[in-house]
Amino acid sequence: MTTTADPRAVVIRYVEAVRDGDADVIHDSFAADATWHYPGSLPVSKVWQGRDAIINEFLGGMGTVFVPGTLEIELVSTIAEGERVVAEWTSKAKTVHGGTYDNRCLGIYTVRDGKIVSVVEYADTHHVAATLFPRP
Repeated sequence: MTTTADPRAVVIRYVEAVRDGDADVIHDSFAADATWHYPGSLPVSKVWQGRDAIINEFLGGMGTVFVPGTLEIELVSTIAEGERVVAEWTSKAKTVHGGTYDNRCLGIYTVRDGKIVSVVEYADTHHVAATLFPRP
């Protein structure tokens, strides 16, 4: 598996792997002790600790609220300075609750030695709550 140490290339490769459903590249993108902070008051809002928790619990858990095969991710832009990369992307999908998820997201990634070591993600959490975690 080809890896690169260029932070911007690491983040682009990761986002494209999520878009393409490439589990091996997604796993390879993170350091074992990486963190992912999803601020807010949603069921998924917290600091996720470690690659396995990020991939299996956070990302994997979010995948269960989308109708399989409907998720579309498009990388809009990236800005890089040293080991920090800001990536903006759109996510669209049909939800298992019958709604349409359509959000614009921003992540601040820190990359060291070719691996993502931390992410802070921002999104419209009101839209996330209404479409992915609707109250009965």
